Amino acid sequence: TLLRALAGLQPLLQGEVHLGGCRLQDLPPARRARRLAWLAQGGQTSGELNVRETVQLGRIAQRGLLGVLDEDDARAIAHAMHETGCTAWVLATEAPLLLLDEPTTHLDAPHQVALARLFGRLAQGNTARGERRAVVTVLHDLPIALHADRGVVMQAGRIVADGEPTSPDLHRALEQVFDQAVHVRAAAGRAVVSLAIDEE
Repeated sequence: TLLRALAGLQPLLQGEVHLGGCRLQDLPPARRARRLAWLAQGGQTSGELNVRETVQLGRIAQRGLLGVLDEDDARAIAHAMHETGCTAWVLATEAPLLLLDEPTTHLDAPHQVALARLFGRLAQGNTARGERRAVVTVLHDLPIALHADRGVVMQAGRIVADGEPTSPDLHRALEQVFDQAVHVRAAAGRAVVSLAIDEE
């Protein structure tokens, strides 16, 4: 719900969302599509599209539904495919804000790690293009989530904690929200998650 609200896909009960100094609702849809990219948890395409054609869908924000792709588009598509190993087409939009709902779902551990590292590089501007992106993602996979620059823990639609991944307050909130099924502690400057499987 939070990501959908940030993307302008969910009506707000109160407050406003601003993007680049403008109210999101005041941005024309085409401009909004170039400024933010949304990847739903169950995002998929249908039909007989090959991988490159699927990635090309990410350029609709730049060229429109019937627009003709040019050399800049080809470079953006090739770059997105290289950076992601084709695990996500959302990067081809080149939007400065990425809103990702459970992007590591259905991936094996090596691909989860590769995607998490890519998010870090994008946020730091450590990619071939050197452009920094804001990456906002919802993750229930705590070992990956706790590698973010900042964590926000929500329960029943409310923020219960907000801070750095090594924050003890954030750790206690995660343990509470996950009904003590996990234990979170800081070790060597990182957050470490363990399951409470062996405790009865």
